[in-house]
Amino acid sequence: MSLTVVNGLPAHVLVVHFVVVFVPLSALAVVVGAVWPSAARRMGIVLPLLALVTLASVPVATNAGEWLEEHVDSNALVRRHAELGDGLLPWAAGLFVLAVAVWWTTRRSASVAAAPGERTRTVTSRSALVLRVAVAVLSVAVAAGAVVDVYRIGDSGAKAAWHDAFSKTPAGGGHGDNG
Repeated sequence: MSLTVVNGLPAHVLVVHFVVVFVPLSALAVVVGAVWPSAARRMGIVLPLLALVTLASVPVATNAGEWLEEHVDSNALVRRHAELGDGLLPWAAGLFVLAVAVWWTTRRSASVAAAPGERTRTVTSRSALVLRVAVAVLSVAVAAGAVVDVYRIGDSGAKAAWHDAFSKTPAGGGHGDNG
């Protein structure tokens, strides 16, 4: 069963707000955690859980959007919005994988720091640094891609919803009337 209507409104127009908030929030949290390990330690399990909620919200919004697409007049703007919306899931999945990687590497590096043995610590810290740098670079790239994609999808959705749906001049009886 899919969520299609909430309080008489198409669910997509409501659920999409979770995506609009959670994708940039997850992207920011992943980048901060990847670049600043102590912040990742403070976020703890919340980081991958936030990314999991983000990942789950994308197909819910997409499914609700597909239902809505079948219930509105189709035009090029609606089709473009739907096409762009279908591309967000891989970005959300990437954020989730990186959130888990940041969480895991931060936990692992904390436990390795407490491990005995100077030689092991040097080799491990070198490989941990390489892993951290790789995760940080990937995090920045995926976070940027996800946020840009959400912006593009939202912009196309606003154009699809509002194209020719308002007047650029005030209608009579509005706030600016003097009569």
